[in-house]
Amino acid sequence: MASHGVPRQATTEPRTEQSRLKEQKQIQEYTELVDLIERKIAERQYTREVLELTSKLLIKNPEYYTIWNVRRRLLIHGLFSKSSDLSSPSMELPSSSQIATTTTSPADSSSSTTNTSTASKETQSNLASPNPGKNGTTLDLIKADLDFVFPLMVKFPKCYWIWNYRLWLLEEGNKRLEPEVARELWNGELSLVGKMLTRDSRNFHGWGYRRKVISELESPKLHGKSMVESEFEYTTRMVKANLSNFSAWHYRSKLIPRLLSERSASDVQRRLFLDNEFELITNAIYTDAYPYAQSVWFYYQFLMTTLVDSIGHLTITPNFTDEDRIQYVRKQLVNLGDMLDGAEDCKWIYNALLEYTLALCRMENRPPLDAERQDCTSWLAELRKLDPLRAGRWDDFEKTLRWVEVDYRLASDVTGVEL
Repeated sequence: MASHGVPRQATTEPRTEQSRLKEQKQIQEYTELVDLIERKIAERQYTREVLELTSKLLIKNPEYYTIWNVRRRLLIHGLFSKSSDLSSPSMELPSSSQIATTTTSPADSSSSTTNTSTASKETQSNLASPNPGKNGTTLDLIKADLDFVFPLMVKFPKCYWIWNYRLWLLEEGNKRLEPEVARELWNGELSLVGKMLTRDSRNFHGWGYRRKVISELESPKLHGKSMVESEFEYTTRMVKANLSNFSAWHYRSKLIPRLLSERSASDVQRRLFLDNEFELITNAIYTDAYPYAQSVWFYYQFLMTTLVDSIGHLTITPNFTDEDRIQYVRKQLVNLGDMLDGAEDCKWIYNALLEYTLALCRMENRPPLDAERQDCTSWLAELRKLDPLRAGRWDDFEKTLRWVEVDYRLASDVTGVEL
């Protein structure tokens, strides 16, 4: 799971005749298993036996997405609608550890029509359990499959098909179970993904999965309510634990508009919130990240965009005046200049100084002053040395600097007014 910054170990071993024969046998067993599953599905044998066969195959190769789709068909058209779904909820699928060794005879499903009719009559007379099928074996099937998927997800955390299938199982729970029961499944997922992100806090699959889980827990169909406050606090803990957590910073930026809206934050509260966020990111830059972590600069850029962008500033401070935003940008330029002391080899500071100095000129509707022009030229020279691979970007910045001067000079000549 914890794969960030950890080099992969070589898995290639010297080829021997014994290893070659072993591999040949494994390939033969794999192809025979695939053929067997395809044959049974073609015959519409939607049974537990075939489900167990797909489990064996997916343990060998979880990237085989067609088999995940086969598994869906087995549940939808077979097991979810079998007579067991209308019987005692004590019936369960084998656990993931049993799947590899246990098989069930296909004859178990031969009398499904008769059994369904009988069980249906028994169900109608069971007053103690008015709807046992809805929260009975269907729940057991979903839980068993979630248990099966979990070790695969731990072993192959970047496999899209595993994540997609797990979400599908939970969404089927929404359709087939009572809301309170389905909600418990999603609560379990939230706990699970929290543990996974503790092990690998930068796994973007895990962060995307968490957002999906939260959206379900907040949904009306599960009788949910907003979790934006607790999730915002969660991002705070995660970024403080690892400043290089791109996903946590990104999630935080997406929560902010909802957070302020649900708080019905006043202009004063929004200003204080922005101050606190700048303090958080500045402290992050000055501590362990000092100040080379790309992730913190991306979040810093997000905060600055809320000031310098005509649309972005609606995110946090929609009622800021132009003068308010200009004052904030000037303050940040001073802070950026202070950051250079002892970090003269940090390209991110020079990049920010250059970008927001030009932004300030646009906001004040003026060309760069002589001192600003000299600073920009100096910062560009440093950036060329520190990051030569992005020479084209620095060329564009230099052109922008010249264009700004030319544009204002032409505007001044046309209007006869010095800008």
